[in-house]
Order: sequence, then C-alpha cells, then structure tokens
Amino acid sequence: MKACPLCGRLYPDDAGFCPVDGAQLSSATQVPVLADNQDPRIGQLACGRYQVRRVVADGGMGRVYEALDMQMRRNVALKVLHPDVAGDQVAVERFKREFEVSKQLPHEHIVEVLDFQPTNDGSFALVMEYLYGEELRATIKREGTISPARMVRMLSQVAIGLDGAHARKLVHRDLKPDNLFLCQTSEGDTVKLLDFGSVKDKGETAKKLTVMGTTIGSPFYMAPEQAQGLETLDHRADVWALAAIIYECVVGSVPFMGVNGPSILLEILTKEPKPPSVAASTAKHPVPPTLDRVMTHAFKKQAAQRIGSVGALADAVGQAYGLTGTHQEWAKVSEADLTTRINAKLPELMVAVAPQAASVADSFFGEADALDTFEAPAATGPSMRPAWAAAPPEAPPPSYQDVPMGVPKRGGNTMLFVAVGAAALVLGVLIAVVLVLLK
Repeated sequence: MKACPLCGRLYPDDAGFCPVDGAQLSSATQVPVLADNQDPRIGQLACGRYQVRRVVADGGMGRVYEALDMQMRRNVALKVLHPDVAGDQVAVERFKREFEVSKQLPHEHIVEVLDFQPTNDGSFALVMEYLYGEELRATIKREGTISPARMVRMLSQVAIGLDGAHARKLVHRDLKPDNLFLCQTSEGDTVKLLDFGSVKDKGETAKKLTVMGTTIGSPFYMAPEQAQGLETLDHRADVWALAAIIYECVVGSVPFMGVNGPSILLEILTKEPKPPSVAASTAKHPVPPTLDRVMTHAFKKQAAQRIGSVGALADAVGQAYGLTGTHQEWAKVSEADLTTRINAKLPELMVAVAPQAASVADSFFGEADALDTFEAPAATGPSMRPAWAAAPPEAPPPSYQDVPMGVPKRGGNTMLFVAVGAAALVLGVLIAVVLVLLK
C-alpha cells in the first residue's frame, strides 16, 4: 500500500499521486500517521493488527476510520462504537450480528465484512473492505435526482444482492440512500449494500433482539407493517423501502414527509404519495407515467398486495422505462448502453395517456387487478385521501435528515420517548381507521 503524506489516505501500490491533493505517494509504512489531538486512536494499532490512519465518517452509533491491515497489507474500513453505545448490550449484539450476517452473504453487491474484535479502549470494532466512491445519499444531495439509466443499473444490482439475503430469510430493515454505496467504474456504478446490523432473521433458530411492538429502521423508508412493529414483517418490507429510494432518486424528495418520526409514520399509514410522474414534472430527468403504476403496487399498505420481491420490482421499473429483459441483465449492462436504450423509448412513454400508461404496468402485474378496486370509505375519520391532493406544506424540509426509530443513540432516554410516542400514535391511528371501517 501507498499513502499520501498530506492527507494520509491509502492507495494501491500502482497509484502514483493522491487525487485529492496531488501529492506524490510513498510506501504506507514510510509515511508517518498524522496526529490528531481530538482522537487518540489515530496512529494506534487497533485489535493488535489495524493501524488507524484517519477518520472517514462519524455517526450516532460510532466512528469509521481508514486503517492499514498490517498482516494483509491492505487498507480497511474500521467501524468503532462510541463508548456510550459500546456499553449497551443490545447495541453490541446488533453490531456483532452485522458481522455474523454479512459473513453469510459473500456477494459482489454486499460490502465484505472481514473481522469483529474488541478494541484496546473497551469498545468494539467491525472491519470491512474499504470502498472508493460515495453513498447514494451524497449523490442525491449533490445532483438532486438520478438519471434513469443510472437508477435502473443501481436498482438491478441492489435487487440481486437483496434477493440473495431474502433467500436466506434475512430482511435488511434499514434500506436507505445512506446504506447504498456507489463505487464508480468506467461502465457505471457498482453498488454495495451496507449495514446489516438491523437485519431480521426469519429463520427458526434466529436470536431475537427486538422487543415486540418496537420499530427498527428509518421512518422515511419504513413499510406500514414495520412502522407498527409487527412480527409478520418479511422481505416485502424491503420492497417498500427500495421503492421509496427509487421515488427519491427520480423525484428528488421522499414519498412520505413529516417533521418527526411519528408524523412520518402517520403519513405512511394513512396517505398515498404523489405519483412520481407528477411530482417530478419539473425534474431534470423525465419520469414516464408508466412508473406511476409500479409505485402504486410497491406502496400497497398490505404486504400481501405488494410487489412480491425486490427482483420483481426492479424488473417492473426497468420495463416502465421501456427496457426489455430482466434486472439480472441490466445490472451488467453499461450505463451508456442503458441510456441509449431508455432514450429510444422514453419519448413515446412520456406522451402516453393514463390508460396506456396503466396497460404497460398491467402487462407485468396482470390486467385484472382486483386490488385496485378498493375504495376508501366516505365516512368521517382520519383522512384517507392521497397526501398529494392536499395543499403543500408551507415550509417543506429542504433535506431528509434520518430519524432512526429503534437503534440506540447517544442522548439518554430520547430514543425511548420517541419509540413510545410513535407506538402511541400508530395505535391511535389504527383504532381510528378501524372505527371508520366499521361505520
């Protein structure tokens, strides 16, 4: 490995200069580690093996470092729990589970987890392959929306990785743009799924870490059954979450908004999102009406009525953009080639009237879809009309700050109050809806 003498970043042996600051690289063992008075771990040998070089990211659960594996002579990502989190037994168990689950899933589209060890200072470290690129969250924040070809290629790769996890009865439960890492290549992005620490193991011998009725995940991307903390939650919760990510990629905003966790969950349980072709009418990348019906099926409140797998969702989205074939094929096609294919079909899809737009999706889901005949009751009670039919909020949030709903965070009992408040709100909504339906 080589290292930059200015910023401390590590690079492969064939690299010559640091692309960040242009400095000439030298052997990593000859470049001194830059001292950091704010972090005593910098420069130390963690777990007797990993030389901590620099801080990469900081979060509520822990801090991520770039480190040099002194045995394998390669750079790795070292994720270390914050001291207060390291004292929480459930948090540590989830951290350890991320290692155990990821070791079961060796896959090109799932980040490789290498080691799990206690640290010298009383915490715990998860060692992963070091990735070059950025999280989807950063891409959306910078660009606003994602091009159709880039989105379809990304979605196809995510579906392949998730289908492998679902086949082992593992539900991710925390899919969000922050947990999709984009590694840039000449062909386009190669996607890596991150953070299986919130995974739900549906296997018969799985160890239970979640108290019944509590919620795990990020509310912006949370399926109704996950918002209610139902034990029946399965892989279709990931279908919903992935659909919410697709929506954000093409529209530039999440499908369900709120100022806090409970208000977001209320929107999810009682409202319908604005059709993406309408919501993205001013976006830089056109969204065909054919995508609207796919999203309608992906956002079914009842899991049994939802699109049945992430692979089926990826296929439906690609077909909505005029592609032929399957997501297994599109995952390997270059972004440039996908762009050519989509651009050839997009003009006719954009002028499709509503019945024509629906027929394209109907060919995938089946023309006689009895599920779409459901009509909301006309009685009084909680609003059942689509959220997009109402007046827009006076001051919508400019960005979508994550609001975790069940992962221990720094800050005492805050998480407990949020969880109890969310549960009370959800219970109240469910009772109100039942009363409406009984009238």
